[in-house]
Amino acid sequence: TLQPHHFTPFHTMRASFALAVCLIPSVCDAFSSSGLMKASSSRFQPITPVRVPSTRPSTTSFPPQTHPQTLPLPPLMASKKEDPRGAQAAQDGSAGVRQLLGVKGGNKTTDIWAIRLQLTKPVTWIPLVWGVMCGAAASGNYHWIWNPFDPSDRDVLLGATDAFKGFVTMILAGPFLTGYTQTINDWYDRDIDAINEPNRPIPSGAISEGQVIAQIWVLLLGGLGLGYGLDLWQGHDFPTVFLLSVFGSFIAYIYSAPPLKLKMNGWQGSFALGASYISLPWWCGQAVFGELDKPVFWILPILYSIAGLGIAIVNDFKSIEGDKELGLNSLPVAFGIDGAAKICAGCISVTQLGVAAYIAAIGETNYAIALLALLLPQVYFQATLLLPDPVGNDVKFQAQSQPFFVFGILATALAVGHHQF
Repeated sequence: TLQPHHFTPFHTMRASFALAVCLIPSVCDAFSSSGLMKASSSRFQPITPVRVPSTRPSTTSFPPQTHPQTLPLPPLMASKKEDPRGAQAAQDGSAGVRQLLGVKGGNKTTDIWAIRLQLTKPVTWIPLVWGVMCGAAASGNYHWIWNPFDPSDRDVLLGATDAFKGFVTMILAGPFLTGYTQTINDWYDRDIDAINEPNRPIPSGAISEGQVIAQIWVLLLGGLGLGYGLDLWQGHDFPTVFLLSVFGSFIAYIYSAPPLKLKMNGWQGSFALGASYISLPWWCGQAVFGELDKPVFWILPILYSIAGLGIAIVNDFKSIEGDKELGLNSLPVAFGIDGAAKICAGCISVTQLGVAAYIAAIGETNYAIALLALLLPQVYFQATLLLPDPVGNDVKFQAQSQPFFVFGILATALAVGHHQF
């Protein structure tokens, strides 16, 4: 049985060195069942929007009968909006790096391994790293190789074991499960990307259908295998990490695939997004280095996922017009921009106030004070950026407010790891 290990604020540093990626980024669009087993070695041909003649009067020099009109996008394309910059390589010297990270503005390449890496979108591994580190912190049982701040935590063999376990968790979280969900997302968004991002590997024909299918299966099965191996290594009677991996993959599927398609519903899709960024990686990190044997270990991450729902709403403001046209019932569409902004601020602030009250109630007063101190700047940015102009200030609000939010999650995890339940 794991014994609680005294967890000081300096353990943040050791968790940061041990873990670099997250687990189960289930927010990514997953797959629908059709076509997955029908792989061939053919390459995709770029798809272009269908244009049909319109009989409407034209104000241009085109004759009325040849005035071009682009057909509206079908529901399949509901998850992405057109960005004319998507097919252009960045001119600031970063195009090569962008290609490897899987973000817009990357160079085209014929290197199949660079293309495979691009499909896994390594840049999307980064936001979930924090959740795994918070889970490790909440376990109270991650050990240094040699802790300069705690003489009782200098067992080199135990620290090296935890470090290697963290490395295996990196492989599971990043290249395998994150790579799986991102690759399968591109697979089922290939028709959308052919219009919005035609330089993506699949619609451009840079990688064959058979190669994509093989990558999907290797990453999924490899990730699940590593998850089960971590359970054996940890001595779990119940395969917690494996089942978290399966659950995250399932959430990814129903988020994107019919008939549920959670992203079509504002509440369900936003909460699934928040839970994927916070609850699942937290639970994974805590299960790898500790136990999930108390209700509070499940409840606190879920509460933070409600705050994550608020953050997910911010991403929908810029897409409100396209969501209306495509039938996406996002919260800004359902409640209007002002209403959704208030829901966003309420989810973020009220949840953290409740968590701070709980931490204070269990006697971890210093951590509760720290959490409240981190909440104050968030409230200020809500009042000065989010509520006045959520559409114009969405990126600025996220950039200035979220660092305080994620440090608040860490403060909560440290309080949990420090407390003797």
